[in-house]
Amino acid sequence: MSIANLEHTNRLAGEKSPYLLQHSHNPVDWFPWGEAAFAKAKAEDKPIFLSIGYATCHWCHVMERESFENAAVAEFLNERFISIKVDREERPDVDRVYMTAVQAIAGQGGWPLTAFLSPDLKPFYGGTYYPPENRHNLPGFLTLLRQIDKLWRERRADLTRSAAELYKHLTQAIKARAHTEAALGPTLLHEAAARFTEEFDELNGGFGGAPKFPRPAVPLFLLRYGAQFSDEEAVDRVVLTCDRMASGGIHDQIGGGFARYSVDAEWLVPHFEKMLYDNAQLAQLYLEAYQATGQPRHAEVVRDILAYVRRDLTHPEGGFYSAEDADSEGKEGKFYCWTREELAGLLTPEELRAAERHLGVTATGNFVDHSDPHPLPHQNVLSLRLPPKDAAERQRLDAVKAKLFAARQNRARPLLDDKVLASWNGLMLGAFARAHAVLGEAEFAQVAGRNLAFLREKLWDPESQRLSHRWREGERDAVRLLDDSAFVLLGALDLYEATLNPEPLAFAIQVADAMLEEFYDPEQGGFWQSGPRTDHLVFRMKEDYDGAEPAGNSAAVLGLLRLRAITGRAAYQPAVGQTLRWLAPKLATSPQAVPFGLVALQFSLEPPVRIVLAGIGEGSALAPWLRAAHKAYVPRKVILSPAGAVDPFTQTLAATQPTAYLCRGATCDLPIYSPAQLEEKLAGLA
Repeated sequence: MSIANLEHTNRLAGEKSPYLLQHSHNPVDWFPWGEAAFAKAKAEDKPIFLSIGYATCHWCHVMERESFENAAVAEFLNERFISIKVDREERPDVDRVYMTAVQAIAGQGGWPLTAFLSPDLKPFYGGTYYPPENRHNLPGFLTLLRQIDKLWRERRADLTRSAAELYKHLTQAIKARAHTEAALGPTLLHEAAARFTEEFDELNGGFGGAPKFPRPAVPLFLLRYGAQFSDEEAVDRVVLTCDRMASGGIHDQIGGGFARYSVDAEWLVPHFEKMLYDNAQLAQLYLEAYQATGQPRHAEVVRDILAYVRRDLTHPEGGFYSAEDADSEGKEGKFYCWTREELAGLLTPEELRAAERHLGVTATGNFVDHSDPHPLPHQNVLSLRLPPKDAAERQRLDAVKAKLFAARQNRARPLLDDKVLASWNGLMLGAFARAHAVLGEAEFAQVAGRNLAFLREKLWDPESQRLSHRWREGERDAVRLLDDSAFVLLGALDLYEATLNPEPLAFAIQVADAMLEEFYDPEQGGFWQSGPRTDHLVFRMKEDYDGAEPAGNSAAVLGLLRLRAITGRAAYQPAVGQTLRWLAPKLATSPQAVPFGLVALQFSLEPPVRIVLAGIGEGSALAPWLRAAHKAYVPRKVILSPAGAVDPFTQTLAATQPTAYLCRGATCDLPIYSPAQLEEKLAGLA
């Protein structure tokens, strides 16, 4: 935002979203999504210009600088349109509706999302980023606005008819699901694994080419598949992917955590924004890789991610912030990149040689800054090109990293998107809880416990028994979304299984019951993304695509399966079965679209192993038993104790001495009386 724009203040100044606040001094007369904008559009008979983005979106910043800070563009928008800004992370339900429409209109989507709507909110045209002038077969943004305005004034009937036809097409597509006769069985898992194998990058790991996204649900499924069916090649593919990502520039070698994606196939040059949901899922993936392989390097990546989150993405009261921007001081990657000349001034000659040898530093650099008007030359994205071969090299490289971290702390940091989202917090809650269970580090349990307390205090309404989506600066919103319930359910279950504290289990039951009541569709199966009282959506949708995050439906099924295995509540089974059948067409024909759905299907096919720990107490007495229970890689398991809201059979398994039972349904093996015995027994199941 330029200093000159501070003379303007629009309605977004009263919002909580960091993204909307970024635009609060644009000369554009922005409205937030809501009744005031819709009423004005109807009263003045004007089309709506809808712009959707998020706070750490690089191209959103570019379009703001080029167009929304432009006085001529703002004047035209203010005169001819009603302009609405939406934060896609605050309102993913609004974004999903109009992203679906724009993909149907333009054949692709992305952010910033640009859509034009009739006053009754039906879309008739749209796209993504538009440059200020005609370029690369795209009209300049002001040119586009003039074209839309002319069509609205001269061919209104055509636009209205187009909007009605698109609306009809989209609503029919939502209702009419393809049917499949495919059985929900292991065959679907085998076929999916074969599809992923075809797309695997044998050299760099990952799936597909550039740009390359981690999509942690894909390797997570393959890892579990490899363990279930003794497919060592599947496990090897996941290990290669994890190792290449951890060595690449997508992994912040100095400060920890992972960026959103790499622009190349080698995981080298990232798009530098860091998202909470990516890092939560990657921490879970590397934890399972550590369980499956026993390789300490995978555990170190988990510690690295969680150290970054604790340091840079944690609210003082325990919530987790959403993201950090790619840009600082108007330039993408400036916070993260280095020149060799700069390093020469910070490091000893021996350390500089270590940076060149291990971190790929060169005089010419490997990252091209495209910012105008003065791009930064010779920038290096650091990656681990050559691992240290001995302790001396490791010590030298650690000294280099420590000096660079200290120097980087003096730079202007990227924007912190400090809103707290229930959904993404649920994912990171689970990561910290499981890291405690697998790695045995007590502070991780403390972080997870504080986070769950934060969610219950700030985002859970005990009267309505509902989760809000967003909290920021003491205020929670009124938005209710499936992802919040599904992801928090999974996180609470992870914390319960990591500690056997009955309180997270009791809360998980509350969340699950509210989720079923508000979002489940008992007629067709599946869960709606938003509740029945969601304001001003032209239609509700069900998400069946596991993209950067798991779809709410995939997560809801896995959460209910795990909760049913712990509590024995048969009431969860109809929603599980119906939703899996609703997902079946995608699972059978497009498994690449639903890798987390495959994880849920995998869990559903056989009764899980139930590890019951009884007669042990808590604290230091319980810790070695929990470590033993979590150490072996047995993905289809749950861990519980006879206390709390567990199933009636488990409540009968009280013991007068520390005991573990391995059960399937109401059948249990002989009692186990030591953590070592338990570890040995579980190793035989892995």
